[in-house]
Amino acid sequence: MQDYSYYAGYWVTLDEDHRVVGAGHTPEEARLAGSSLRPKGRLRLARITASAPHLALPEWPLEALHPLLHDLKVWLVGGAVRDLLLQRPAHDWDFVVEGRAVALARRIADALGGAYVLLDAEHDTARAIVDNPMTQQPVTLDFAGLRGATLEDDLYARDFTLNALALTLEGELLDPTGGQRDIAARCIRVTTERSFIQDPARLFRAVRTAAELGFSIEAPTLALLRSQAASIQSVAAERVRPELLRILQTETATASLRQAETLGLLAQVLPEITALRQIEQSAPHHYANVLDHSYAVVAAMKVLLAQIHGRTPAPLCLREVAAPAWAWTMLKTALLPYQTALVATLAEPVTFESTRADLLSWGALFHDAGKAGTRTVDANGATHFYGHTENSEEIVQARFTALRFATKAQLFVATLAAAHMRLSTLSEGPQLTRRAVYRFFRDTGDAGVAVVLLSLGDVLAVYGPRLKRETWQRVLRVAAGLLAGAFTHSETVIAPPPLLNGHDVQALGMRQGPALGALLEQLREAQAAGEVQTREQAEAFVLAAKAAAEGK
Repeated sequence: MQDYSYYAGYWVTLDEDHRVVGAGHTPEEARLAGSSLRPKGRLRLARITASAPHLALPEWPLEALHPLLHDLKVWLVGGAVRDLLLQRPAHDWDFVVEGRAVALARRIADALGGAYVLLDAEHDTARAIVDNPMTQQPVTLDFAGLRGATLEDDLYARDFTLNALALTLEGELLDPTGGQRDIAARCIRVTTERSFIQDPARLFRAVRTAAELGFSIEAPTLALLRSQAASIQSVAAERVRPELLRILQTETATASLRQAETLGLLAQVLPEITALRQIEQSAPHHYANVLDHSYAVVAAMKVLLAQIHGRTPAPLCLREVAAPAWAWTMLKTALLPYQTALVATLAEPVTFESTRADLLSWGALFHDAGKAGTRTVDANGATHFYGHTENSEEIVQARFTALRFATKAQLFVATLAAAHMRLSTLSEGPQLTRRAVYRFFRDTGDAGVAVVLLSLGDVLAVYGPRLKRETWQRVLRVAAGLLAGAFTHSETVIAPPPLLNGHDVQALGMRQGPALGALLEQLREAQAAGEVQTREQAEAFVLAAKAAAEGK
């Protein structure tokens, strides 16, 4: 954390690490001082408050609002104030207005060339969506009238003390609940004992906020959370789903999932997952029950994603997977040729709220959900889960429907669950063929690359410290072959340009119908396998298939 007290009352330019690069009495002086020292740096302007705790107030949007307030009392509240205290980029710009908040939101949207959205006329709440002039990205500014008789009443009605902070646009900090103290102690504490009763969605928000900030939930708040966990069922799925998404986006998601499980919260929204705690499995599985294994696969995805992005993995995740260090080194080497392509692929959105990387963690959590209904024990005492992939796929579809996920997200994760054993099966066979690569991506579609990554994490979590080099080498060889197909040879082994279309095949004597479509698919596969390479060969393939069909 940077100490800005030396610059109290000054304008400053800050670098990406929140360090002061230049300072001045005016924004222009600070801008010139910063740009002269860092002409190519990504700098931002801020005003250091004159009084403690000397926050760095960003020039935008706060300075742009001043001339538009028309003597209204306005406070910045909630997460943005917390983030300023933590010297984190502020994302949630929530303002409380003593007066007509809806009218102010419209005035600001009009003045700054943005869009106005009425959120709740009864509670005087509206939104202005305006472009940040420095980044050209849209930013949401929410304005709400005072809910209580005073600002203090309003702050006490908020969820946690670290969010019950208000800041005047001049920089005066108001903290009636002790939020500064709890931020310094890295602690999540409810503002009142009725916080979870007032809004049960705060139950998961407590776990999520702790995960995102690296904070701990203090003991009395934990006790309240545990006692009221069942009330999360009264919350609409549309409010629960974003909290779960954000928890699974964090580096230490497994710690948060375990905490939610211990508190009785996870069972209320993902009962098919917590049920896996009671499902035992035998060797070669490192973990004795399916839930701990599933957590380990989530952790493996976090390590794998860190490697792909060139970050240091969280030690907690490495411990959870318990794979040998050499296995991670071999994995990093195997993925290196595809690193740039993997980063781009995983960043692609599947829906408005989730990328492929986000849904990869959901696939890890749900990939073995079907084992609860498929466990058998043979005469030798070994456990088996025949058909668990199909069962897992059905469970994903049901739960994602209940959580109101978009259809694309549901299909993506269902494919991960259904296909997560494919790579291991291929690694047990002979050399990977072009036909096998084609069939893999034909069946997995847009989720194919994610299936490869999930399968790698699954193998690591299955064997843990007992993983053998020979086994891992076979698995990595197949994974590399599949990724090469996706990123290097896609136009030949996955989606070769068609040599014939439906009209061409009909011209050769095939009638329109299901048989024609099936024949075109056979031709595509033969082309991907390298068995058909020219139009003449394609025509011969069709004629041979036609003759064979007529001879039956």
